[in-house]
Amino acid sequence: MATQSLLASAWALDVNTGTSESPTWTPVKGMTSFKETIDTTMEDDSDFDSDGWGSDQVTQRKWKLECEGKRKRDASSPSSFVADPGQQAILDAGNLVGVGSNIEIRYYRRDGAPDAWQGSVSVQYGGGGGGVTALEPFNFTLNGQGERTSISNPA
Repeated sequence: MATQSLLASAWALDVNTGTSESPTWTPVKGMTSFKETIDTTMEDDSDFDSDGWGSDQVTQRKWKLECEGKRKRDASSPSSFVADPGQQAILDAGNLVGVGSNIEIRYYRRDGAPDAWQGSVSVQYGGGGGGVTALEPFNFTLNGQGERTSISNPA
């Protein structure tokens, strides 16, 4: 059987701009980089019964998404700025502290792979800027708040 690599660009990210009871999944447009990380905390689980062999046990996992992209706006409104709703939801949450600063997200592959997750995250938003000929960038880290849940792939 021949195999083929998956494309990193097949990932999609949606933000819940509704409520938990009645979610409205809004896509985050303009992404150019998507990185999922799961950090693992290990503790030594060795004992006298292992004949000198060591053992480690997972005691905690943390997940996060690190994303970058180009800031987008509604092209049909040249006279007024209308931000991409998904990007704006992340920017808004990234400017809050405490209650209201966590948002619900889901992320999944759009290429038929079953990978799909949902969870609550805190937002660390990076600002814009750049050189004279640059496009306005955006970057953010979504830090998982507790366990992420496997979901049916919405694609």
